[in-house]
Amino acid sequence: MNGLRDKGVLVTGAASGIGAATVQRLLTEGAKVVGVDLADDPPAGLGGAGFGYRRADVLDAAAIAAAVADVVAAAGRLDGVVHSAGVAGGGPVHLLPDEEWDRVVDVNLKGTFVVTRAALLQMLEQDRVDGERGAIVNLSSIEGLEGTAGGSSYNASKGGVVLLTKNTAIDYGPSGIRANAICPGFIETPLFDSVVGLPGMEQAREGLRHEHKLRRFGRAEEVAAVAAFLVSGDASFVSGQAIAVDGGYLAGRDHHVTEMMGLGER
Repeated sequence: MNGLRDKGVLVTGAASGIGAATVQRLLTEGAKVVGVDLADDPPAGLGGAGFGYRRADVLDAAAIAAAVADVVAAAGRLDGVVHSAGVAGGGPVHLLPDEEWDRVVDVNLKGTFVVTRAALLQMLEQDRVDGERGAIVNLSSIEGLEGTAGGSSYNASKGGVVLLTKNTAIDYGPSGIRANAICPGFIETPLFDSVVGLPGMEQAREGLRHEHKLRRFGRAEEVAAVAAFLVSGDASFVSGQAIAVDGGYLAGRDHHVTEMMGLGER
């Protein structure tokens, strides 16, 4: 992929799921990557040459600033950020305690703000390279683009991520900084399994699978490929976008009509 070799990239949520897959993809492309997560150490097998890791909470501004400094020490500058850290949550609004709302919105939305702010403070001080000072990629969700039953706090937080990303693209585009959001469909990750893998969710899981027009859930590496593209020079004219990586989930509803037309799974 064009423009990633020796580039310095910060990846949050790096110890599992989409974040871990993104670390591996960026390293394969020759980038120098610092991963951030709450785990004390990255899982065995994650990383390689050009990889550093820091335990940090995305709500800890000092720790995130230190992680940015780690990237600069390794690569000379912060060329990109892939902010993947997040938590699941939700429920009917009338049954949702304040502390549960705060937990989800704080990690998913305020965490995006904290990471974005740290990235911008560094990028604004850098010289332009090929017209750019850096690129920010935030992980939202298809549930940040449309409602879902019981989504409440999660959907609100991910919708906020989309608009915060668009405003970042507007405000900092003149300074040579791009910002985009990825809105994955349902991706087979530990976070996905923690919700959809619960007992009693079998019917809901099958319904969700069916609404992906490719009739399957996504893989973390499929989202990582888009994240790597958006950080790379190949995406030099892409900014302010909320890109669905969703197997056709948001294309529209099926209602099992494809089966009636003889176009169902075969």
